[in-house]
Amino acid sequence: MPALRAAWEFAELLGMVYVSAMRITPELFGAFLQCPTKCWLKSTGEHGTGNAYAEWAQVQNESHRGAGVDRLRSASIPGECATSPPAASVKEGTWRLALDVMAQTEKLESRLHGLERIPSEGRGKPSQFIPIRFVSRNKFTQNDKLLTAFDALVLSEVLRRDVDLAKIIHGDDHATLKVKTSGLVGQALNVTVKVTALLASQSPPELILNRHCPECEFRDRCRQKAVEKNDLSLLAGMTEKEHKQYHSKGIFTVTQLSYTFRPRRRPKRMREKREKYHHALKALAIREKKIHIVGSPELKIEGTPVYLDVEGLPDRELYYLIGVRIRNGEAPIQHSLWADTREDQMKIWNAFLSILTKVRTPILIHYGSYETIFLKRMSERYGKPADVSTARAISTSINLLSVTFAQVYFPVFSNGLKDIAGFLGCKWSNSQSSGLQSIVWRHQWEVTHGRVFKDALLTYNAEDCQALESFTRRLLDAGTPRTHEDPERNIVHADSLTPEKKTKWGDFATPVPAFGYINEAAHWDYQKHRIHVRSADPPPSRAPPRRPKSKKPTKPEKVVNWPEYSICPTCKQMVQGPGQRRSRILVDIVFGRDSVKRRVVRYVFHTHRCPHCQTCFGADERFRRCYWYGWNVTAYYIYHLVGLCIPQRTVVQMFNRLFGFVFNQTLNYLKIRAAEYYADTTKAILERIAHGSVVHVDETHASIKGTSAFVWVLTNGREVAYVLTNSREGATIQKLLAEFRGVLVADFYSAYDNIGQFRQRCLIHLVRELNDALLDNPFDEEFRRLVLSFGDLLKAMVETADGHGLKAHFLKKHLAGVGRFYKSLTKAQYQSEIARQYVKKFQKDRGELFTFLSHDGVAWHNNNAEHAIKAFVWLREVVGGVSSKKSLDEYLTLLSICQTCKYQGLDFLDFLRSGEKDIEVFAEKHQRCRNRPEGDIVGQGGGAKDDGTGQSISVELKC
Repeated sequence: MPALRAAWEFAELLGMVYVSAMRITPELFGAFLQCPTKCWLKSTGEHGTGNAYAEWAQVQNESHRGAGVDRLRSASIPGECATSPPAASVKEGTWRLALDVMAQTEKLESRLHGLERIPSEGRGKPSQFIPIRFVSRNKFTQNDKLLTAFDALVLSEVLRRDVDLAKIIHGDDHATLKVKTSGLVGQALNVTVKVTALLASQSPPELILNRHCPECEFRDRCRQKAVEKNDLSLLAGMTEKEHKQYHSKGIFTVTQLSYTFRPRRRPKRMREKREKYHHALKALAIREKKIHIVGSPELKIEGTPVYLDVEGLPDRELYYLIGVRIRNGEAPIQHSLWADTREDQMKIWNAFLSILTKVRTPILIHYGSYETIFLKRMSERYGKPADVSTARAISTSINLLSVTFAQVYFPVFSNGLKDIAGFLGCKWSNSQSSGLQSIVWRHQWEVTHGRVFKDALLTYNAEDCQALESFTRRLLDAGTPRTHEDPERNIVHADSLTPEKKTKWGDFATPVPAFGYINEAAHWDYQKHRIHVRSADPPPSRAPPRRPKSKKPTKPEKVVNWPEYSICPTCKQMVQGPGQRRSRILVDIVFGRDSVKRRVVRYVFHTHRCPHCQTCFGADERFRRCYWYGWNVTAYYIYHLVGLCIPQRTVVQMFNRLFGFVFNQTLNYLKIRAAEYYADTTKAILERIAHGSVVHVDETHASIKGTSAFVWVLTNGREVAYVLTNSREGATIQKLLAEFRGVLVADFYSAYDNIGQFRQRCLIHLVRELNDALLDNPFDEEFRRLVLSFGDLLKAMVETADGHGLKAHFLKKHLAGVGRFYKSLTKAQYQSEIARQYVKKFQKDRGELFTFLSHDGVAWHNNNAEHAIKAFVWLREVVGGVSSKKSLDEYLTLLSICQTCKYQGLDFLDFLRSGEKDIEVFAEKHQRCRNRPEGDIVGQGGGAKDDGTGQSISVELKC
């Protein structure tokens, strides 16, 4: 196939694959699917020994294949069945069935178990060929399908045509399954490229133990190597992804991993959920050779425990042995219920139910899900028991694995019953006893009916029941509340562990008790506060200084005359005559040319009552409430809190130290004062954004007193607004932008799908996603070509935007390139799964990826919103997760104004000091007053000019 040759040419071009004389066979292909190390060892000619199950499975496969070949030969018409025909004559053959066909190319080789030929249906229509593969198991896996696809791949290379269909003959009944290989050939092709790279390498792959190891003939060899290196893969249950993550952090051994565990207190909202599994704690238990417990595992046995262990053949769904162990008093009773055939299953099931009815309040205890499935299937097949206590015991059986998982960590590498019970002192009479070995013994008994195999199974099952009882007793003992560490029971409660404290000088360990006392006395604090003080007369005792009480200021140092207004703000009518003179004395700070000073300021207002609408006006809104501190204090405080992201307590300490204030722990009421004052300002910002032509939207996580929440940011490039919601559902943001008819710039979150008339998806998100997928699939040539073509297309657009800006007049020329790109996607017939996935994504989002080419001022990324999100993230680090919803809303109100000032190039502190509510109006005044001397009062300011002498002066404020 052309795709196969192109894949290798591409890999050789990158230097990943070198030409190798070794062809890839189904044995190497199948071994790679199970484990790269197994594939490497097979390629070097090494033979594994010591695994009886692997040897038996190989014999079974050969026997099943031979029997299948004989059945096909006997069922075929004489003269239409060929054996080992030459590969060159396959196209010209007249046979209907060929057996043992050798197909090989330059790099691939496969000995097909069988090959079915369907004659041509007419002129111009070639004959069809269907490869046949035999699988001895009754249930086949995805790897069996990929092996069949490999046969089809090799055959298609030989025939120079596609092979879209194959057959798998499997199981005891030789059932036939048709497999469509067209969707699997791409995966098989990727695997062949990886195998080629592996075989061409000069060094073996990294050894990683996996689930296939118990069935592998190299099991003992690999495990010995892993034990010598103390490799992380010894920990059963660790995924390949987790293994790579630990390696990226420089953790390669179990011992190294054990030092990374840190006990953490779970938040309240997570205490109801199950604890996640900690590989580091498992490693710590192995290192210390102690049982470690997380939380309080609950195991309640209120009745007579009945220990259950079942043996069966999983691929045939046959249960042939039920082991039951009951302890009434001191002597245990063991029942072994044996079934010779499938028909005997009902008999042993009824016998099992009969045993349970004789037990008072039976409690079934087993280990693993195999027995859970057994109880469910047998109840469905043969009916549930009529006895109430028996039915309750079956429906409420206790799976010890679910009880101990992620809560009890034994110092063994796996969570299997054999390993845990072995640590607890249980032993098996046959060292080869295991679940896989029981399958071998059962098959050998079925062939020979030898007593030795049946006795081995009965003994193995009874010892499993005994181990289950020992494990249950130890688990009940471990759940008894004790101290965090119990040397007698060899148990450690991980929740009470304290992390090791690292000191500058290290721990001082000595066998001499006096040295410990002397070392403690040698600390500098001890020398200063104890020895030096005792060598002189003790200082006279004094009462602790009293904290000065905050008093309302009475003597003003500055006088600020507020401008008089004679027009009613409600009805716009002129008011005749002078207003009533009123004043407020407040503690404030004044901003000089090069200084900030504390002053007691008297603010003088002239108030009026409108005779038309009876509205009182004249006193500024900022001073209507009874505060002791002026507006400049509020502005300076908000500037530090929101503009500079300094914690409240730190700001309070700075105010107390530099200005001599007597503030309490926080000045939260100043934040509330400012948020209420600017509430209308934020609403106006949000209104202008929602009725604009372009909106950038993004969201991030927030926390309200430990409860999850989300903050949405909306910006048009000049103004920013933050909105708090309880969830990430898009109902709130859709309601806010219900009347928006412009272009929405956002990521690929589905909540943005129906907002705005046009949408521009953030192409930076797509580029990063494509890049990560390409790194995960480095040998996928089709996908690489797709990514490269998209990258070249987008690069040209970015270069145009960099030179001419976001103007549709210059960018619309790239619409033709977009059309050619999508036309190439339609023509290309991608075989790669990842390539087809992203082709579908490109086609789905076609109308939302290149909207910026047709609209002025629309960016191809969402950086405006992401920068605004970063501002909230910085503030979130200061605020923490203890704020209430009201408090966080106040922060977001002030942050909206802060970021809007930043986006427009305005000073946030100047805007706060001015008292202006409309940022656009402030921007115009700021432009007019830019050339004023520094220190002049601008706008209706809340401060007074300082002459440097400290004398009281009167300042008339003018706009």
